Amino acid sequence: MKKTITILLVLLLIVTATLCLASCKKKDNVIRLNEVTHSLFYTPQYLALALGYFEEEGIELEITNGSGADNVMTALLTDDADIGLMGCEANIYVFLEGKKDYPHVIGQLTKRDGSFLVARKEAKDFDYTGIENTTVLMGRKGGMPAMILQYVLNNKGYENGKNITMDYSIEFGSLGPTFVDGLGDYVPLFEPSASQMVKDGKGYIVSSIGKDSGEIPYTCYSATAKFLREHADKAEKFLRAVWKGTQYAMSHSAEDVARLVQPYFDTTSLDLLTSAVKNYQDYDVWMSTPVTDKKAFERIQDIMQNAGELSRRVNYDDIVDNSVASKI
Repeated sequence: MKKTITILLVLLLIVTATLCLASCKKKDNVIRLNEVTHSLFYTPQYLALALGYFEEEGIELEITNGSGADNVMTALLTDDADIGLMGCEANIYVFLEGKKDYPHVIGQLTKRDGSFLVARKEAKDFDYTGIENTTVLMGRKGGMPAMILQYVLNNKGYENGKNITMDYSIEFGSLGPTFVDGLGDYVPLFEPSASQMVKDGKGYIVSSIGKDSGEIPYTCYSATAKFLREHADKAEKFLRAVWKGTQYAMSHSAEDVARLVQPYFDTTSLDLLTSAVKNYQDYDVWMSTPVTDKKAFERIQDIMQNAGELSRRVNYDDIVDNSVASKI
């Protein structure tokens, strides 16, 4: 009897130890990602989920919607997230505040603004000429979409209050409904809102703002130096999975891509998703490599300075760490 109990206890210990090891291993493979918002703009990331690329790399991904770059940055600084997806301007601001273990850009997902300029009237071969004395809805002043649109308009010779009105009174998320209600002549919209506007007959896409502004590190993955020191292997697996998703997005039809990501955007029709993905493919918004380019980094500082939102320029090497991205 005692021998039987002993055997049972040994078996119980073995099972418990096995479960513990499995649990620990699973926990070690978790990456907590905090994304600035849930957007079709990040299609490669959702493709990586849909196609099982994270699982292939042995990564269990936990995604949180940060609802703003400030919240994503806070999550990184307080160790509530391992990797943050946001614009690199947030990294620049935090660096200028003098934070010690400030997050670095470790990989880049998008290389240009993903919004499209929507007009009330159709305009073929639109080149920004002839829009004097019109009103352009900009979004929140200091927000990256507004700064980029201002940069484009300024470079085309337009100055707020002189020969054009740049309206900063509407939050970016309310721009579409406000435009439909009759305010403004032009409005910047991300997908699928831009395609929805066209489908509803409320406006016309006349230009890609990201094409007009040039390449910049628009949306990037960031992590602290501490995380990279301790988990560089996990970061590499994560980036590799995302870039498998990017390769798929660039090499397959818009409809194929839309079908795969539709479960993550279940309130949007397949037709609308397909149209939106096609626009992103046509305007080349995703990075073919996760490595952040120095020239593009300098351009985003040009944009921030032009908007009066940058106290001083920072060095590329202080913000960008390509040590993992360069391996992909």
